[in-house]
Amino acid sequence: MAATEILNRVEIAKAPQVRTAPQAEKPSLIGLLREHMAKALVEKGIPERQVKMRVSQLWHWLYVRGVSDFDHMTNVSKDMREMLKQHFTIARPEIVEEQISGDGTRKWLLRFPARGAGRPVEIETVYIPEEGRGTLCISSQVGCTLTCSFCHTGTQKLVRNLTAEEILAQLLLARDRLGDFPERDTPQGAIVPAEGRKITNIVMMGMGEPLYNFEQVKTALLIASDGEGLSLSKRRITLSTSGIVPEIYRTGEEIGVMLAISLHAVRDDLRDMLVPINKKYPLKELMDACRAYPGLSNARRITFEYVMLKDVNDSLEDAKQLVKLLKGVPAKINLIPFNPWPGTNYQCSDWEHIEKFADFINQAGYASPIRTPRGRDILAACGQLKSESERMRKVDRLAFEAMMIANHGED
Repeated sequence: MAATEILNRVEIAKAPQVRTAPQAEKPSLIGLLREHMAKALVEKGIPERQVKMRVSQLWHWLYVRGVSDFDHMTNVSKDMREMLKQHFTIARPEIVEEQISGDGTRKWLLRFPARGAGRPVEIETVYIPEEGRGTLCISSQVGCTLTCSFCHTGTQKLVRNLTAEEILAQLLLARDRLGDFPERDTPQGAIVPAEGRKITNIVMMGMGEPLYNFEQVKTALLIASDGEGLSLSKRRITLSTSGIVPEIYRTGEEIGVMLAISLHAVRDDLRDMLVPINKKYPLKELMDACRAYPGLSNARRITFEYVMLKDVNDSLEDAKQLVKLLKGVPAKINLIPFNPWPGTNYQCSDWEHIEKFADFINQAGYASPIRTPRGRDILAACGQLKSESERMRKVDRLAFEAMMIANHGED
């Protein structure tokens, strides 16, 4: 392949670092619910009578305008801005690498600073443009604990959970890079049109199992769906889980976003192998939780993700059992052609076989679109996300803690 063809297929951009070590040590205002932001401001001397107004100002600048520099908050007094700069940060994470696929998919490798005695960590976020919509795939953990046998992300051990700030930062940074925030000189109170936004949908389908980081994911999604800020409809936010049954109930009650289930098998013995969490929460318990999910209707369906693995789960009998399993659940089945990754033993089902599987499900009354593989050339497709962050060895962690204690209080 000619060099020019390679450049046309995948563009790799190195971005300048935007986060410095001193900033990383300050708490961020991003990812705080209003009441927690108010408390943080009062602790820094903002009078109680002003705090509601100040929170409203900050909320607007952070989530409507998308600023990442306190100096751009032009209707906030200079003294207030100086106080904010001294005590807080709103900086974006560092972009280590940006890759652009030939199909327009973008993948960012983002680096977050150390937390406590850890090292800086890296995660991947993917933007998928489609006609009439754009979807951002957001990570919730660094690595994953689930070890699903067909998933590349599952080969990376869990390093740590992401904070609400780090989850939201992926959305804010993507909007920055795509020019998806209004201009800074847009008057406060002006109607900012929702139409024409490049990011119309977000899915918690990146690295990690969101429901093993429930509280941080909940906070981030409540902020993302706040009507006075990022203002994403809860119907345009989808949380994907491998089946953490107790938290599925909580998701419906406390967050209220759309639900997707990484199903991939219709028998417990096979799903135990493909999705090992099934050993703890088998199919009957999972389906009971799905049937109880609030607000289900033909207009508000659960999406079941089903990766097509050749000679593993793609027989006509599997299709028949899938229809039987989903009986009584308003559902859509996303059939996902398996995305190969280095070292895997699985193969993708033949395309003709996938179409026959889909036809059977369609005839049974379920929508079963075949997901078009996106971003394969930059390993951005479903199940391919992985970063190089590794869990810190105990001896390294103890040495790092000792260094942190020794340097405590230094400038």
